[in-house]
Amino acid sequence: QYTRVWIPDPDEVWRSAEIIKDYKEGDRSLHLKLEDETLYEYPIDLQGNELPFLRNPDILVGENDLTALSYLHEPAVLHNLKVRFLESNHIYTYCGIVLVAINPYEQLPIYEQDVIYAYSGQNMGDMDPHIFAVAEEAYKQMARDEKNQSIIVSGESGAGKTVSAKYAMRFFATVGGSASETNIEAKVLASSPIMEAIGNAKTTRNDNSSRFGKYIQIGFDKRYHIIGANMRTYLLEKSRVVFQAKDERNYHIFYQLCASASLPEFKDLGLTCAEDFFYTSQGGDTSIDGVDDADDFEKTRHAFTLLGVKESHQMTIFRIIAAILHLGNLEIQVERDGDACSISSEDEHLNHFCSLLGVEHSQMQHWLCHRKLITTAETYHIYAQLFNWIVHHINKALHTTVKQHSFIGVLDIYGFETFEVNSFEQFCINYANEKLQQQFNSHVFKLEQEEYMKEGIPWTLIDFYDNQPCIDLIEAKLGILDLLDEECKVPKGTDQNWAQKLYDRHGSSQHFQKPRMSNTSFIVLHFADKVEYQSEGFLEKNRDTVYEEQINILKASKYQMVADLFQDEKDAAPTTSMGKGTSKISVRSARPVIKAANKEHKKTVGHQFRNSLHLLMETLNATTPHYVRCIKPNDEKLPFKFDPKRAVQQLRACGVLETIRISAAGFPSRWSYHDFFNRYRVLMKKRDLSKKDKKQICQTLLEDLIKDPDKFQFGRTKIFFRAGQVAYLEKLRADKFRAATIMIQKTVRGWLQRVKYKRMRQAAVIIQRYTRG
Repeated sequence: QYTRVWIPDPDEVWRSAEIIKDYKEGDRSLHLKLEDETLYEYPIDLQGNELPFLRNPDILVGENDLTALSYLHEPAVLHNLKVRFLESNHIYTYCGIVLVAINPYEQLPIYEQDVIYAYSGQNMGDMDPHIFAVAEEAYKQMARDEKNQSIIVSGESGAGKTVSAKYAMRFFATVGGSASETNIEAKVLASSPIMEAIGNAKTTRNDNSSRFGKYIQIGFDKRYHIIGANMRTYLLEKSRVVFQAKDERNYHIFYQLCASASLPEFKDLGLTCAEDFFYTSQGGDTSIDGVDDADDFEKTRHAFTLLGVKESHQMTIFRIIAAILHLGNLEIQVERDGDACSISSEDEHLNHFCSLLGVEHSQMQHWLCHRKLITTAETYHIYAQLFNWIVHHINKALHTTVKQHSFIGVLDIYGFETFEVNSFEQFCINYANEKLQQQFNSHVFKLEQEEYMKEGIPWTLIDFYDNQPCIDLIEAKLGILDLLDEECKVPKGTDQNWAQKLYDRHGSSQHFQKPRMSNTSFIVLHFADKVEYQSEGFLEKNRDTVYEEQINILKASKYQMVADLFQDEKDAAPTTSMGKGTSKISVRSARPVIKAANKEHKKTVGHQFRNSLHLLMETLNATTPHYVRCIKPNDEKLPFKFDPKRAVQQLRACGVLETIRISAAGFPSRWSYHDFFNRYRVLMKKRDLSKKDKKQICQTLLEDLIKDPDKFQFGRTKIFFRAGQVAYLEKLRADKFRAATIMIQKTVRGWLQRVKYKRMRQAAVIIQRYTRG
């Protein structure tokens, strides 16, 4: 059998080939035969001396842990994931400490209660890779090491993050069921349908895309039973409330409410079907295949009730949501000179809006049109405040007075993404991923180091990619965010002036570029990809201001809850959705508020997001992290279809290949002495096999077979191999078997021929005898 290699391919990313002629140093090309039998001459770059990647022996293909592969590189990882996914329908694969999860785009029967019990109490390597195995590992380590844990789920939109996070929580709710009858685990699970209704929407990439990040801490007592939970939210996509792209929808709750508008309790809301409202119909189709919005609304209401949200509060929530829909349908008439605008006092949607929110009709009519404001800019705030109010109430319902002994956090956060047009939200998302990637790299690196120390193997420092320079470009003094805040303070600051300041200040930075054709865009070289951001809208979204007159009208609402949402907006830290979702929304206080403490109000969205990210990183760094990397196999949402180009893009972006690079730089293949002995005993001499000490036998064999002592190291319990050595041992083992097989075949064939000869000879003698007779 010839040596097999991987060569680059424009469609498949990598394709397999066999070397059919020995390569000698200095040759300009390799003679290959592709899998479809065509011959191919592969040119070699003599300067870089870059030979193609070697392919793993078949015995290793389909391994459930990528780090067990002898050749650890991109094509090997891609091929292994593809084979497992398409041939065995395995959606989970380990890559060292990372669980890679590929979205199958169909319901699989692998999440039932009995599966949870099967994984409970097992060691991570004993069972097939699964989200339950990761959850069990976190649960076990929490109990064993008395340390808080985190499960960090990331991936791009539509890769299956929310589903993974949901199943991890279901696992904890089952194995950590509370001892008392408080039903707390049911409440923890009930937070999911509510958060999906108010924070998820249909996008072109995903029918149920989370448009915010969340970190849910599940608290346990001394006996590791669930006692409560707490949720922080990050960066709600507020612009979706007023604008949806083609084929996208607004947040599910709007459609759920419209689908239930005919219920008697909702007749005062003045709602009709979702097609009738501007804020729910911009994307076109208002329904999702296989989703019954009215049915989902029942689940949302049931979850609210389970979490103890009063019926009257629920009704107010629905009034506010209906009011937002009516606000989108207001008709604003432009006056003749084009400098002013007005709303008719007869406008039925304005009447609905004012009565639903309990606000002064004439005031609202006036202040929506003065100061030349565009109404759509103001609707964000009502929704964002409502979102925070709901998160706060969920937290209150899940809060416990019992002393928390430890917690497991589940982070479900948007992965690195790049679109045709990337604006402020995308910038914040990619900045968050930059921070998470740094934490991931240093953790993988630290674990690798610990393994070497534990096994008593000399550790040579491996250079790993540290993205601190890129993080500094964004968040350090006079970085991108700092300059953005400065520009927001300038009376006549503009997006274009800010972009110019970025070019002047960071033009020479290795992670920053100015596009050749634009004076308003800038490029950041992230760890995963180059992304071009359009500066338009950055200032407005960063300031995120709503004018005082409008806030005052809402504060004066005759509905207590509406007034509470905006009560101390001016005097306290704004609870914008980029910050922590747990911040309290204060109730009207009787004493006058001192205006001096108004510093917090000046905080921009970027500033708040930076602070909440620092808080998140502090929390994660104080826990033991476990990583789940979700991969989207194709863009058409088709079941079990694998697009290698898309998969490789995501593997590069989520750090899986970086983990492999760190492993491959040292001794990536590790075998326990016992396993090594069992697999390679055929290569051992008879006199060695009679010895008792297996460790010594393995050492003797390796020193005999591999002449270069740098290619392996003997640890306390394992043998460590450099990349490719296991493939070499596999070849020797296969050669030995082949030689033995040939010997057996030769002997058997000889025996068969002798038997056949003897029979023919005997037959001939008998015929001769008879003939003679």
